[in-house]
Amino acid sequence: MAGRVERGNLLVSRLHPAARAVIYGAGGWRGTFHSPTGSGPEGSSPNETERVFVQPPTFAARGPGGQPSPKSPNGGMDETHGTFPDEPGLPGMPAAASAPAATPYRVLARKYRPQTFDDLIGQGAMVRTLANAFSANRIPQAWMLTGVRGVGKTTTARILARGLNYLRTAGSDSGPTVSMPELGVHCQAIMESRHMDVLEMDAASHTGIDDVRGIIDGIRYAPVSARYKVYIVDEVHMLSEKAFNAFLKTLEEPPPHAKFVFATTEIRKVPVTILSRCQRFDLRRVEADVLSAHLKKICAAEGVEAEDEALAAVTRAAEGSVRDALSLLDQAIAHGAGAVTAAGVRDMLGLADRSRIVDLFEAAMRGDVPAAFAEIRAQYDAGADPAVVLSDLAGFTHLVTRLKLVPGAEADPTLSEAERVRGAQFAGRLPVRALSRAWQILLKALPEVQAAPRPLAAAEMAIVRLAYAADLPTPDEALRQLRADVAASDGGAPRPSLGRDGGGTASHGSAALQMMQPAPQPSPRPALAAVPVTSAATEAAPRPAPAAPAGPRLGRFEDVVAQAEAARDIALKVALERDVHLVRFEEGRIEFRLAPGGRQSLPTDLARALDAWTGRRWLVALSKEEGAPTLAENSRAAEQTRHQNAAAHPLVREVLSRFPGAQIVDVRDKAPEGDAAEAAADGAGPAAPPPEEADEDDDA
Repeated sequence: MAGRVERGNLLVSRLHPAARAVIYGAGGWRGTFHSPTGSGPEGSSPNETERVFVQPPTFAARGPGGQPSPKSPNGGMDETHGTFPDEPGLPGMPAAASAPAATPYRVLARKYRPQTFDDLIGQGAMVRTLANAFSANRIPQAWMLTGVRGVGKTTTARILARGLNYLRTAGSDSGPTVSMPELGVHCQAIMESRHMDVLEMDAASHTGIDDVRGIIDGIRYAPVSARYKVYIVDEVHMLSEKAFNAFLKTLEEPPPHAKFVFATTEIRKVPVTILSRCQRFDLRRVEADVLSAHLKKICAAEGVEAEDEALAAVTRAAEGSVRDALSLLDQAIAHGAGAVTAAGVRDMLGLADRSRIVDLFEAAMRGDVPAAFAEIRAQYDAGADPAVVLSDLAGFTHLVTRLKLVPGAEADPTLSEAERVRGAQFAGRLPVRALSRAWQILLKALPEVQAAPRPLAAAEMAIVRLAYAADLPTPDEALRQLRADVAASDGGAPRPSLGRDGGGTASHGSAALQMMQPAPQPSPRPALAAVPVTSAATEAAPRPAPAAPAGPRLGRFEDVVAQAEAARDIALKVALERDVHLVRFEEGRIEFRLAPGGRQSLPTDLARALDAWTGRRWLVALSKEEGAPTLAENSRAAEQTRHQNAAAHPLVREVLSRFPGAQIVDVRDKAPEGDAAEAAADGAGPAAPPPEEADEDDDA
């Protein structure tokens, strides 16, 4: 045993002095292997074998001449672990060459992440609410932050935790605040997500009840150093049903030192029992002008030259998301080698030139199919996706509609000069019906192009539909034109068809109508004829006079009521008599005010009935004017007048005086037999009131 100890001491004596300090001094590594018998504590068995582990010395931290560096004790060795910081683990190995530590690149979305409430853009309502709540000390126990991606939910949660625990390094404690002009005691640790009292949990990867149980078990303990213990749960909608249920009691009655901040993009997946325990803030999409100004500010800070049109394209593609905008800007800077241009952004995103989209729109709405095909083919050859082209075309259609209907819409900063000027020109020339039809065609064509095996061919067919539908009339216009053609066929010359511009010549957009017409005739024909002519002989033959309308002529509102009674539509007849205050009546048009309690579908029902009775279209509209009394009110007033006139007649007064208690129950008009027969044959309405002096029959 003594020999082994001597040999061990000799081995140790030959080691580096720092290695000997490791073995004999504090912090030296010493491991023991117990005997198989496991008898007693360490060192109690004579059979126990002891083995000493020695950390091999390394020599990279030595100074000149191979001696340990005098600048650090133990030659630069770590006293705790017994190692040199930058040396290999095996003796004799050459040391790695020291290189200057390069600062890792941080993407713009992280580099320019807001640090205070003043840095948040587009969320003024939320900041104002929080400021008022903090100043009034009306701080709830939980907040729910929701919104689309990239609007600052997680960032706001961290800033909120910082505001709750804000404490200046020098000065009195003023409590929670939204004004943080300088870094406080806890700010840096909170921003770096390493503060002990601000705990973040990603609910997308911690979805179970055990994760929530850990929060519940630890919430009872007071914060270590901060004012509040803040729990930030991101993507809270990913929690399981049991996890949500476990949160309920704690969330409703948490300890006074605990606050919760939840963030989610799917607010509808969060149970209403959770929402009712939180103050909800809907973070808005950032407006285009605000986001564009923010990008311009960041480009100036980065020393990057960026075109306004390029930033506008990035802003449109971001759709109100700040993170998306900064990611696209980061990519555009790399794509343009430090310069952000409109052409580079279009190439990067696969977008079409906005001015060329306007050219395509003009060709399609003009009905010029060859020019539209050439334009969309040129954009496709330049790298534009056909689906993106149609989407941009639909977007420009919507823009023209807004410019036509919304005052001040041209002030949008994301619009290019071509969109602003030419869009205003189109808005002044195109009717709303044409824009609405173009929007419907493009909207239905988008999924077809996305699912088609040949997207370009599908996009071209959509352009064909758009071009040939540009001159199609609406149903009411086609009906009016058809009636005009029938009237012109009686004696006058037929009226030529009207294109979109009102001229008699058809453009490419009316080519489909031309192909559907019969062979050309010597005389001009309307685009929509009542009866197609198939030969010249038929054209030369005289046309029979058009048949008169089969329905009755309704010249008065009373005629309409009588027709409803003749058609045995009792419900409609009663409604017309009781609920209609007539404002205006002319053949083909009725305006009235609906009496209180009248059925709202009466105008539609009446128009449908009139169309069926007369064979022509009637316009029935409600009006806010007072109108005339209803027929029922007129009837009651006339009945009352007849009763009063009858009661004033000398014979009736004599009868009533001779028979006490007698009443006038009804007064009937006795018309001559010839007049009654004629009225029945003509289907006339109710007879006019009789003269005051007439014979009356009374029943007692």
